[in-house]
Amino acid sequence: MTDTTSKVIYMDNNATTRIAPEVLEAMMPYLTDLYGNPSSMHSFGGRVAPAIHAARQAIADLIGAEPEEIVFTSSGTESDSTAILSALQTYPEKNHVVTTRVEHPAVKNLCDNLDIFTGRKYHITRLHVNGDGTLDLQKYQDSLTDETAIVSAMWANNETGVIFPVEEMAQMANDRGILFHTDAVQAVGKIPIDLSSSAINFLSISGHKLHAPKGVGVLYIRKGTPFVPFLNGGHQEHGRRGGTENVASIVGLGKACQLAAAAMTEENTRVRALRDKLETGLLTTIPKALLNGHKELRLPNTANISFEYVEGEAILLHMNQHNICASSGSACTSGSLEPSHVLRAMGVPFTAAHGSIRYSLSIYNSEEEIDYVLATMPDIIAKLRAMSPFWEENS
Repeated sequence: MTDTTSKVIYMDNNATTRIAPEVLEAMMPYLTDLYGNPSSMHSFGGRVAPAIHAARQAIADLIGAEPEEIVFTSSGTESDSTAILSALQTYPEKNHVVTTRVEHPAVKNLCDNLDIFTGRKYHITRLHVNGDGTLDLQKYQDSLTDETAIVSAMWANNETGVIFPVEEMAQMANDRGILFHTDAVQAVGKIPIDLSSSAINFLSISGHKLHAPKGVGVLYIRKGTPFVPFLNGGHQEHGRRGGTENVASIVGLGKACQLAAAAMTEENTRVRALRDKLETGLLTTIPKALLNGHKELRLPNTANISFEYVEGEAILLHMNQHNICASSGSACTSGSLEPSHVLRAMGVPFTAAHGSIRYSLSIYNSEEEIDYVLATMPDIIAKLRAMSPFWEENS
C-alpha cells in the first residue's frame, strides 16, 4: 500500500466538508466581477439576480420542492430556530413542543431555552430512542396533543447516522393539525428526498455539509404553511428573511446540490461500500469494539464505533498524529468532557460512550485511505488500552 501518512485522511464530513472544486469555480465570478446587490435597480445588480433564481431551482430540484418554497438563511442553525419559533408565534395558544433526546444542539439547546427566547413557559416532550437509536412510532403518536404547536425531529442523526421515519411522523402530526419540522442537514445530498407529496412543513439544510461553503443554509417552507419571519428587515426572500443575499455562497450551494443529485448513486454504492469495509474491519480486528446505531437504517457514509475502556479524546489525538481526522461526536459539542447525549439516550454503557469515534465519509474518500485507517487503528487502541487500568480489569 502506498504511504498516505503525508496527506490528511479526512473522515469527519458530518462536521464539515471540503468545498467541491466545481462549487468554488461557480462562486468566483460573484466574489470578483459580479459583486452587485441583486436588489439594486441598475442592470449591474440585476445581472446577479438570475444566479440566485437558478440556485433556488437547483436546491428545489434536489429535494422535490418548488423554488418559491426555498428560503435562504445563514446556516442550518438559523433555519432550525426560524422554523420552531415561527410555529410558536403562529399558534400562541399552544404550549407544547415534541422533539427527541438525540437532536443536534441547534434544536436541543433552543428547546431547552424556549422560555428565554419567547418569554413563555413551554412543555417539552423529548422522545426516548431505542438502543439502536431508532424511535418508537407508537410512543411518538401518543405524545401528540391538542396543545402541540410543532414537532421537530431530525431526518438523520449527526452522530450515528440513524434515519428517522420523518415523512410518516409528519403525516401523523399534520393529521392532528400540528406543524412538523425536520433538521435534514445530514440527510440532504446523501439519501433521496422528495417533498412533493410530503406533509413536512419545514426542512433545514446547511451548505457546508454537502460541499458548499460555510455560512449559507436553507429553510424549506411548504406552500400554505403559516410563517412568521425570524429576521425582519428588507424585502429579500419575499419578506421571509431580511438581509442582503450572500450571493456567492448561494450560487455555490446551488451548484453543490446539482453535484449531490448527480452523485447520489455513488453515495449509496461506492461510499457505502467503503463505510462497510471500514466498519467491518474495525469491529473484527479490535476486541470490544461496538457499533452504535441501527445496522441498516443509517446514512451510507456514517459509522459510529465505541472502543471500550479508552477515552475518545485520546484516540483522536493519536489518530491526529497519523493525519486521520474523525470526531467523537457532534462538532458543536466536542469541547465538552461529557459523553455524547446521543449515546447516553441510546443507553450505550459509560465505558463505551466515552470511547466513541464517528467516521463520516464522502465521495472524496478512497479505498486506499480505508486500508490505511484499518492498518493504523488496532495499534492505537492497543497502546491506549495498555495504559488503562479498566482494560486490565475487564479484558
